[in-house]
Amino acid sequence: MTSFWTGKRVRLRGIEPDDWTAFMRFAVDEERLGDVLQPPRSAEGFRTWAKEQAAARFDGDCFVLAIEAVGTGEIVGSVGSHHADPRAGWFEYGVTVGADHRGKGYAAEAVVMLLRFMFAERRFHKCQARIFAHNQASLALHRQLGFVEEGRLRDHVFFAGGYHDLVMTGMLADEFAQLHSMSEHLDSMLNAPRT
Repeated sequence: MTSFWTGKRVRLRGIEPDDWTAFMRFAVDEERLGDVLQPPRSAEGFRTWAKEQAAARFDGDCFVLAIEAVGTGEIVGSVGSHHADPRAGWFEYGVTVGADHRGKGYAAEAVVMLLRFMFAERRFHKCQARIFAHNQASLALHRQLGFVEEGRLRDHVFFAGGYHDLVMTGMLADEFAQLHSMSEHLDSMLNAPRT
């Protein structure tokens, strides 16, 4: 049986305690690329965070998953739903891919898998993503996936010594269904021979 969480390039999986080194690298990449600037965190801090994530209970709507390259088994990033309002039918998500792994289609495939789960299985109506205006690669990725720019919050975030705009994007479930199969992985799972 094919897993819902395995695509052509990536497999999404829970975070394991040993994944802490990859997440430490991603934090350095985000700082170096101007995505975020935070005080340095200790290796023990990353180890503790990874252990907590590995033991965290799944609540259905908010979670973080590791993005693993199918060909190598290496962790290349993470994707997850960070805010959700089931009553109103929207959720917000985030994705990060390590600098050495960008431009290989990992983020796009991981996001489509996450959206398919949230729209088809969790029955959300809308997905939102907040993107720093200077992050042209992320803006291009979201346009390619079918997200629509819904607004711009001017000078909304402060980091690296200055204020920066935040671009609000969104996609509705029916817009996703027009561009991406809602059941690609589900069909292959249901039609797989049983042993």
